[in-house]
Amino acid sequence: MTDVPGTEDTVHALLADGTTVRIRPVDASDRAAVLRLHEDMSAENLRWRFFGLSRTSAQLAADRMCRPQGSAYRALLAETEAEGCLIGVAEYERAPAGSAANTAEIALATADDWHHRGVATLLLEHLVSAARADGITAFTADALAENHRVLKVFADLGLRTARRFDGTEVHCTVQLAQNNHYLSAVDARGRTAGVASLTPLLRPRSIAVIGAGRKPGSVGRAILRNLCTGGFSGRLYAVHPTVTSLLGVHAFPSVSALPQAPDLVVVAVPASEVPGVAEECGKLGVHALLVISAGLDAEQGRTLLAACRSHGMRLVGPNCLGIASTHEAVRLDATFAAAHPRPGTAGVAVQSGGVGIALLAGLERLGIGVSSFVSLGDKYDVSGNDLLQWWESDGYTDRALLHLESFGSPRAFSRTARRVTRRMPILTVDAGRTEAGRRAAASHTAAAATTTMTRQALFSQAGITATRTIPELLDAAALLHSQPLPPGRRVAVVTNAGGTGVLAADACAEAGLTVPPLGTDLVGELLETLPRGAVATNPVDATAAVTEEQLRTCLDRIAESGAVDAILVALVPTALAAATGDDLVRALTHAPGRGRSKPVAAVLVDQEQRVRPLAGADGTLPAYADPQSAARALAHAADRAAWLARPPGSVPALDGVDTPRAHGVAETWLEHHPDGGWLDPLTCAELLDCYGIPQLPWGWAQSEDDAVLAAERLKGPDGLVVLKAHWPGLLHKSELHAVHLDLRGDAQVRAAYRDFELRFGHLMTGVVVQPLARRGIELFAGVVQDEVFGPLVLFGLGGTATEVLADHAGRLAPLTDHDVHDLITSPRCAPLLFGRAGGGPVDLEGLEGLLLRISRMASDLPQLAEADFNPVLAWPGGVTALDVRVRLAPRKAKDPYLRRLR
Repeated sequence: MTDVPGTEDTVHALLADGTTVRIRPVDASDRAAVLRLHEDMSAENLRWRFFGLSRTSAQLAADRMCRPQGSAYRALLAETEAEGCLIGVAEYERAPAGSAANTAEIALATADDWHHRGVATLLLEHLVSAARADGITAFTADALAENHRVLKVFADLGLRTARRFDGTEVHCTVQLAQNNHYLSAVDARGRTAGVASLTPLLRPRSIAVIGAGRKPGSVGRAILRNLCTGGFSGRLYAVHPTVTSLLGVHAFPSVSALPQAPDLVVVAVPASEVPGVAEECGKLGVHALLVISAGLDAEQGRTLLAACRSHGMRLVGPNCLGIASTHEAVRLDATFAAAHPRPGTAGVAVQSGGVGIALLAGLERLGIGVSSFVSLGDKYDVSGNDLLQWWESDGYTDRALLHLESFGSPRAFSRTARRVTRRMPILTVDAGRTEAGRRAAASHTAAAATTTMTRQALFSQAGITATRTIPELLDAAALLHSQPLPPGRRVAVVTNAGGTGVLAADACAEAGLTVPPLGTDLVGELLETLPRGAVATNPVDATAAVTEEQLRTCLDRIAESGAVDAILVALVPTALAAATGDDLVRALTHAPGRGRSKPVAAVLVDQEQRVRPLAGADGTLPAYADPQSAARALAHAADRAAWLARPPGSVPALDGVDTPRAHGVAETWLEHHPDGGWLDPLTCAELLDCYGIPQLPWGWAQSEDDAVLAAERLKGPDGLVVLKAHWPGLLHKSELHAVHLDLRGDAQVRAAYRDFELRFGHLMTGVVVQPLARRGIELFAGVVQDEVFGPLVLFGLGGTATEVLADHAGRLAPLTDHDVHDLITSPRCAPLLFGRAGGGPVDLEGLEGLLLRISRMASDLPQLAEADFNPVLAWPGGVTALDVRVRLAPRKAKDPYLRRLR
């Protein structure tokens, strides 16, 4: 559920202390409240706001803010719905035409009782977002030099700010161009506010449970029992209409009868009762709700969320398993799971309660404890992004495990995850990746942009370890929990049975790892240590006669050699080891005096569990039942190590980009085509020119004579040209034989044009004339605007077989320098670009530039629904697009990084 009750321009957001406020445009009905806000200000604040103490200034401000708004003037207010209190306003007015172009003067005012809580900063962030959408590039403001509060607001905003002192006044100019410094400042403020708002939920001092029945078997009673037996350290209440005690907990007949407003209320009542209970809790002053109840219809869901927003309550659920925190100050288990989670340092968030139970049980088997567990359920409010921020700040979580079926704001989630995963591994199950989620599409780009690709792009760019199943996630968690990260992808396979070693080597190769031959010197050392008949080339076959000490020495020498980055040890039980009393498994976990510097994963083919921890003097290492599980876990660890070793990417600056002109092209075209559609060649070329995207020279012809003249002008050294028919909606020209190649001379050009007229005359609006392109590699590039994830840039092998071969990769825009490199090197055709076929590398710099410009265009224009560049021709001396199609749709820009609740 993602719709917040209210108008499209109304949002809810968090102040620095976690308070929920509503932000919306000021309208005429707000005049009395705006006037009261100013009139109630202290004399000092009035003087700082208006540079004097005239009460008429407050009236003029109220009149100005309540007038009709447009792109030249906007005013926003912040209010607390529960208290019906206006707490702050912010406004801007665009400078008159002919003065400072695209600048606007701003003013801020905050109620006296609400200073130092982030009201002005939050309003200013929203004002900045609105101004950018209106084409404003800078704010100006005048302030008294002694007004340190407002000067600090500007200085801490994160945007480039210049000050000019003039006597007792300061003139400030704030440049609105978005940059990473500003986004990082917004992230930091959002993290502070989010953590504060979640404290009553995850570290409550008091809890009430509503819906705990008198008889065993109810969900509410199970949760109340877990709270009691789990040792919750705060005050605990129950709400029940007829009894005064449940499980030894004092019960009260209603929410309003509770002796205090609890920090957290657990709701386990029938769906029809949930909205009313939520409203009661809000009126009492409850800070957070955990709604276990399932089966809410759309109206009940909207009413529940509206109550939480209006009363400032954070919400987990509905339809969830519950929450738990093992922090010693709380010891909270508000779940109906069969067992309390083991205390530890793993943060766990799931949407499915069943997945949550499976993950908790799996972590328990692995000896991995949990710092906090949240079953998000239908995820009306609290999300995975909120929990990543909590774990980043709680001081003891060191890994995160997620199961998310949906994303409310994927780009905000990606920014948070990129930051958090540099401090701790984030593991997830890639749920919802089936082709059933693929939308119907006409273009090559949209057909290639599967749900799987979009999610994989999000995880890959954010450094998240994405697995396909819960068991695979637990496999990776076991390794990351107990072993160091491998510095590379080279693996030594050591076994006491040759066939098992072969299977393990195959598993490594299939997982993207390498099993390199070991150096001559190392092979000699190993053969001196191992029994007669051993093979030490890699895989290392130590034979069934190997002893515990020999195996230990072998592993130590391999680890110390630097020849590999990880070791996979595959063992089978033998009668020889049993007869001599050797415990080969002990050789893995007991390296006298020290642990091994390289990660070790064991494969014990006779064990029943898929993965289990092997404990020893040097800690634990994971033992897997099959080589594939171990190899995949090592591959995930290697991927994380490689991601951490690479510095954070940045979005490169591009020259020759004219974003205002591009907006004008798109808006003008949509004015004449309000339903959207595919651009005609002239408009398409104009849009591409705004971003400096290279195209093969071309001409537009609407008659035979036009075509002949264009061909004469455009023909290359070989004298050959190409004609392509065009009409609105034509996508796959080759399939309809709407292309004529290798045309030489007027006669052939005229014949080709007449053929198009004969076959497509009732449809055709013109013909594109181009010189015959030189030889090169035909590639494909494109972008599709995903309604949830934003623009996805795609790249791969092009030409008429692009969909059949499906050799594509995708990354979410905006692309960083690292993203564009990964995009180019990910498809199977990548070796061709680097000269593998003997023709020399193509213009890689030009190819990167093309993709970055496509990314910028997609990021700038929310109206860009699809863009299809196929083919793109690449050769050692350049890159150019031979055929481009762009589809626009009427869409409003939505700032993905603006602070607001779901």
